[in-house]
Amino acid sequence: MHENIEKLQIKFREAIENTGDLSQLENIRIQYLGKKGEITLLMRSMNQVPVDQRPIFGKRVNELKKLAEEMLEHKKSQLHSVHSEKRWEKERLDVTLPGRPFEIGKKHPLTMVLEEIEEIFTCMGFKIAEGPDVELDYYNFEALNMPKEHPARDMQDSFYINPEILLRTHTSPVQIRTMQAQAPELPVRIIAPGKAYRRDDDVTHSPMFHQVEGLVVDKGISLADLKGTLLLFAQEMFGKEREIRLRPSFFPFTEPSAEVDISCIICDGKGCRICGETGWLEILGSGMVHPKVLEISGYNPEEVTGYAFGMGVERIAMLKYGIDDIRLFYINDLRMLRNVK
Repeated sequence: MHENIEKLQIKFREAIENTGDLSQLENIRIQYLGKKGEITLLMRSMNQVPVDQRPIFGKRVNELKKLAEEMLEHKKSQLHSVHSEKRWEKERLDVTLPGRPFEIGKKHPLTMVLEEIEEIFTCMGFKIAEGPDVELDYYNFEALNMPKEHPARDMQDSFYINPEILLRTHTSPVQIRTMQAQAPELPVRIIAPGKAYRRDDDVTHSPMFHQVEGLVVDKGISLADLKGTLLLFAQEMFGKEREIRLRPSFFPFTEPSAEVDISCIICDGKGCRICGETGWLEILGSGMVHPKVLEISGYNPEEVTGYAFGMGVERIAMLKYGIDDIRLFYINDLRMLRNVK
């Protein structure tokens, strides 16, 4: 029995010394100290040893087990150290090398255009007003001269939350809220930038889009004031050589109403494929505030007048940067974002 212990100790020591891998070391542990390991089985064979020899045999086997555990732990520590050194050697960095360049970020085209629009109008004395994206039907339609069953509601396929609440289809409700909060004080001179929502989805429309609407209410405001303001905006946004024209149109909350075109930024009004050979590009809608809207908002239409206008930020950005699909603004294509100067 004592010879078996000596042989087993020599065999175990050789196995430990010859292993160079943590997984092999685990296999050695199982082979010798596992439930069916050789040292474990030797300990279980105690009942086969004569009674008078059992104390000495038990002591020797326990010493062998303790030695095996210590050798396993020491070898494990050595292998961990070697593994760490190899890993650090592999991951070693030369701190004197130049760092990797990072691409400088930039603002999204819509953000740049929106900020430019706001700057142009604030320089003309307009204040920025804001309102909720989730709006009451009253402010989105009725206060803008579009009562229930009004045919103009069909022009705006809306996202209703319930019969009285919807996602606003334009930022015009901000105008109503501002007038009602300020009436009868004058003047009212605001722009209302923000998101709007309609059931549209094609190359020129998006279910969510950005608008900037403007409103001026005061004594003696005329269509000439509106045209002068929009001409200055067009020239600041698209170049000093731009011209504008007003075409008669219809909006329930303005009377008279007009679509506003600018001379084509590609052909300078000579006619090209982009402008359909007309020399003009549509950019926004406008008009004189309807007397009924003024009255609903707390102003006397016999004493004051006003004008309003509204533009899609995406439309302005598409013209400014030559983008022909509105969906490109929302897919985060870095190629498009990098090319916008």
